[in-house]
Amino acid sequence: MVFIRTSPFRKDPQYSRSTTVPLRRPSADTAVIIAAALAGLRSIYQPGFKLAKAGVMLLDLQSDTVQQGELDFQDDDGPDRGKLMSALDGLNQKYGRDTVLMASAGLAGDRRTWSMKQERRTPGYTTCWNDIPVARA
Repeated sequence: MVFIRTSPFRKDPQYSRSTTVPLRRPSADTAVIIAAALAGLRSIYQPGFKLAKAGVMLLDLQSDTVQQGELDFQDDDGPDRGKLMSALDGLNQKYGRDTVLMASAGLAGDRRTWSMKQERRTPGYTTCWNDIPVARA
């Protein structure tokens, strides 16, 4: 699901839209997910609004061991890129987050013309077991 909206606190004209972009087959391929997100954004974007928030939510997630087969006589979606995605994740784990990025993420780092505000981002302990504070008596 892709969503965009203007700030509810501004007097500017308000705009809020979302769309769900189903994937033809379940995928863990970052390039497939990015392409679907961009297609969704193109379908809901309207120029002239000062957007304050945009996001992508991944719905109906499940383990890659659960596969629903299908009778499909159409062309294949392309090569299995599982090894490529594993290598990308492995490099980012070993050398730090954002060491290897998809091209659509941009290459300028902090010099990008737009980047997410992250001053109030929650600490990693909300999502990482190793970072949970331990209290001892």
